[in-house]
Amino acid sequence: MRRRAHRSLRKGNARLHRNIAAPMPNIENLKKQAKQYLRWHRERYYPVAPQIRAALPRFRHFSDEQILDANFKLADAQELVARQMGFEGWQALKSGANVMTRKAGHSAPRPILSSTSAQLFVADIKASCDFYTHKLGFAVDFVYGDPPYYGQVARDQARLALRVVGQPVFIGDIREREHLPSASVTVATADEIKQLFLSYQATGVCFHQTLKKEPWGARTFIVIDPDENLILFTGPAD
Repeated sequence: MRRRAHRSLRKGNARLHRNIAAPMPNIENLKKQAKQYLRWHRERYYPVAPQIRAALPRFRHFSDEQILDANFKLADAQELVARQMGFEGWQALKSGANVMTRKAGHSAPRPILSSTSAQLFVADIKASCDFYTHKLGFAVDFVYGDPPYYGQVARDQARLALRVVGQPVFIGDIREREHLPSASVTVATADEIKQLFLSYQATGVCFHQTLKKEPWGARTFIVIDPDENLILFTGPAD
């Protein structure tokens, strides 16, 4: 794989990045950070929605679209900053802005990983969205940028992020030769994996591997998308 410098999602110079190992910033910087979150929400900057959902309990069951449509005030943005820093609210953060300590015997709750999303490198967001919606039954969660360079499609609990790149990321046909999937999607039953394969066969998708039983007890098939990403679908064999 060719090395590429990492570029964060951006609008102008805005970046959704927070160094959790950095020292506690002063209160003025935290105020500026809250205003930045508020501005991103007003601009409908989609990558801010997962941060709001993760930090603020009242948004926990909202979709990205619902979060960006919701009333989001400066006080909400300040609470978001406070909770990200480990405080219950803005006032608690202000009180402890100079010294950040934890009471003896009280540790932070174990983080729960609620979802995962594979990132696929694509040449054309619209062509990729058309393929995943029309051929594979996904729906478009969002498309971002002018021109669009980032988006996400989803089907049930499966999410695939789409990132436009200007040149090939992989060398030659290494993905096909080495059978390297860009994403793995799981279903719960043997009937579902068979039904899914037949439905995709009916839409005329191109398969890197048709449905087969693996030695380890799974049943799998692999779809090739327009950018030669290999999408592995897997479920129980029996």
